Amino acid sequence: MKYEQRVVVFRQRLQQVVDHSGLNYSGFAKSIGVERSTLSQLFSVSNLRLPRADTIAGIAERYQVSIDWLLGLTDKGTLSPDVIREPLEWHREAGQHRVRYIPITIPDLFKTEEVAAYEFKRYGLGKTDQSIRDTHRMLIHHRQEESEMEVCQSIQDIEGFALGEGIWAELSARARREQLEHIITLLDELYPGFRWYLFDGRQMYTAAFTVFGPLRVAVFTGQMYLVLNSREHIRLFSNRFDKLICGAVVQPNEAVNFVKNQWRKVK
Repeated sequence: MKYEQRVVVFRQRLQQVVDHSGLNYSGFAKSIGVERSTLSQLFSVSNLRLPRADTIAGIAERYQVSIDWLLGLTDKGTLSPDVIREPLEWHREAGQHRVRYIPITIPDLFKTEEVAAYEFKRYGLGKTDQSIRDTHRMLIHHRQEESEMEVCQSIQDIEGFALGEGIWAELSARARREQLEHIITLLDELYPGFRWYLFDGRQMYTAAFTVFGPLRVAVFTGQMYLVLNSREHIRLFSNRFDKLICGAVVQPNEAVNFVKNQWRKVK
């Protein structure tokens, strides 16, 4: 974006902040510590300069909008909500935009209640019931909105689950079979709106993250999320996702047969 365009974007977004504040121009100028004449200059179409850094910072702090948003570097404005919102709300906000998801274990959309309870109990998160409810609500949302989702993970994640390896060692064979059967059912129902890619974990590696269309990236770091809103970060993670699906050894139309083969291995 050229400097002159950034000035125009700043002026437009500053107007949104003023409108949302409910103040007149004099009251708004006072709230951010500038003279009324200074604010008028910022709104002048003949003005081709951005305000001083402390003025921009004052607007961002007083009205809880990000500096990146004011300067046109991101389309997401507010700072605080992304710290407290649950991922389900981010799915809703994404609307018809494509969601691209790298899970840690079984994709949340697929989990049976027994698997969700086992996983959350194992890690002592204390949110089992909420997790199960969110999984159900996410599935309902995906069905109703006909939203588009791509999931990519390693074949070893699913192979290890089927064999009861690693964290799944204490989960019964019956529960693992039921989980794989549930995945097969949902894949048949949701494809092609839901597309599942599997890569070889011996050749590729990735951390867990979700790209919510053009709005944000959420990187899962354990029991919390690192949320990134800038266009550059969103583009970076989208490109990373593209590389992972380009390296996939199981394509979405092959996923059902792959899971059926894993079901046969459960003992």
